[in-house]
Amino acid sequence: MKRLALLFLLGTGLVPAAFTQETDHLQVGVYADYFGLKQTKTNFAGLGARVGIPAIRHVNFEGEINYDFDQAFSEGFTNTTTGGIVIQRSGNRLLHGLFGPKINLGGRHGITPFITLKGGFIDFIFDQRPATLSTFVSSVDNLRASNLSGVLSPGGGFEGRLGPVGLRFDIADEMYFNHGTHSNLRVAFGPFIHF
Repeated sequence: MKRLALLFLLGTGLVPAAFTQETDHLQVGVYADYFGLKQTKTNFAGLGARVGIPAIRHVNFEGEINYDFDQAFSEGFTNTTTGGIVIQRSGNRLLHGLFGPKINLGGRHGITPFITLKGGFIDFIFDQRPATLSTFVSSVDNLRASNLSGVLSPGGGFEGRLGPVGLRFDIADEMYFNHGTHSNLRVAFGPFIHF
């Protein structure tokens, strides 16, 4: 509870200062993402949304969440009593939640490079139901009872805008921690609106 109160105080202190900046503004966007899970050699694709709130000049704090759709992979099991091998298809979905700073490295005009360092969670969801809005909502509702792993995601990319609308390309190493560190490629691309 103390941590939540401290986070609330920091957030309320940064938000008014954030909106006094002349060059940075609130940024809201959606994106399509690719996630290469090395452990199962499985490629995921999904959709996500992101909100960036300016903190100081050229630095935004961003929060994002995305859902990677069902991807089946083959698993082999050996029966210890009969010695038989069973191969079955496992349906797997991923829910990612990340938060951290984005630092713009260039000017205001044209294409701007940036770097990010975000932390958060990844939830490995094994579910045979079809991917619908209700299965996404139930996945978010069941986060505490799920297979959560902590994530650290250093990355970077480019963004460009024309007026309030822009496009953004991100690439990152999304490392999750579960009995060691597991590095995975993550790529995202999509539009955003700059307020």
